Amino acid sequence: MTKKSRTRQLSSEEKRLWSHVARHVKPMKGKPLPPEPEPEDKPATAPAPKIAALAPVLPPLPPQTKPAVPPLAPVERKTLQALRRGRKDVDSVIDLHGMRQEEAHFALLHFLHRAQSSGHGLVLIITGKGGAAAGSGMFEERGVLRRMVPHWLRLPDLRSLVIGFEEASPQHGGSGALYVRLRRRRGAG
Repeated sequence: MTKKSRTRQLSSEEKRLWSHVARHVKPMKGKPLPPEPEPEDKPATAPAPKIAALAPVLPPLPPQTKPAVPPLAPVERKTLQALRRGRKDVDSVIDLHGMRQEEAHFALLHFLHRAQSSGHGLVLIITGKGGAAAGSGMFEERGVLRRMVPHWLRLPDLRSLVIGFEEASPQHGGSGALYVRLRRRRGAG
């Protein structure tokens, strides 16, 4: 059983439109531009549409977008083991606990930028565990930095600095601290 191929012939308007589109792109090597179709005689009752009138109908090119934000990657298992066993040290440390949220965020941003520009690859951020303090009010929220610092590290504006992060080992603060891997500065090394 053979299949009949159904190929429809292009109308003169479609040929004219294709020719218009094809003339605005660079042809492939060795391929000539399609010839300009000759206009057909139309009855006087229907005016021939002009190609220029069709140009605005074509959809605009999509705007160029920034590349997607790279996903966070966990700290390598070997690096974590070396940190836990004391065979590797962090390059720099910042202690945020006791700070208010706004000042901690500001300090964190400056710390990460300085650490990256100094060529540091692994830093320790101490947030504190957020335990109940004596004299804390009933409505006072505890452990805000412990919860907010990971959120800040996931934000798109810090992806140019942060590769990934993990909870620190007990000797470095455990759940009240984070190991953070930093990206190398562009143009460095």
